[in-house]
Amino acid sequence: MTISERRRREKEDLRQEILDAARELFVAEGYENVSMRKVAKRIDYSPTTIYLYFKDKNELLHQVCEEAFTKLSEQIARSQLLGTTPIEVLRQGMFAYVAFGLINPHHYDVVFISPKRANSVGEEYSFDESMGRRAFELLSDSVAECMKAGAIRGSDVATVSQTLWAGIHGVTSLLITHDGFPFVDKETLVASVVDTLINGLRD
Repeated sequence: MTISERRRREKEDLRQEILDAARELFVAEGYENVSMRKVAKRIDYSPTTIYLYFKDKNELLHQVCEEAFTKLSEQIARSQLLGTTPIEVLRQGMFAYVAFGLINPHHYDVVFISPKRANSVGEEYSFDESMGRRAFELLSDSVAECMKAGAIRGSDVATVSQTLWAGIHGVTSLLITHDGFPFVDKETLVASVVDTLINGLRD
């Protein structure tokens, strides 16, 4: 590895370390209570160093969200490849969504649960232009294919897609935020939710 390659790797590693620290703090303390100074202290660097990578706290949150959405989109896309019918593609995508949240609770919390996220980012963070739109499109595209194949009822792709999203978000959020509740086996519960949602749309 050349000196320039090593320096580039070190910069990438530090940037990721900053993002990881920011994500943990956003979840633990809430966006409003986190400062660039706190992020710097978390990783034992000066605030000046943080500003070399991110112009402000808003950009930090934006990048944390984009990172989470990218991971989510990739996981959904990979899982959908396992489906051999439109319904199975849809089911696999829904399972992947929940699995992502349970495996990456901090990512999921910052993006979907934290009440401060939307108000904090404001106009500078556009869902339409983010990887979040891509993640939702993977779900809505599979819904459209199911409708086209006559596998599920409905004429409004957006309404059906958002209904399914609301359902899987609900079970994901509950399992993340209420881990003290005596839920049945997680896999059994998730499968029940997904199947109930899909079966409710079938003839």
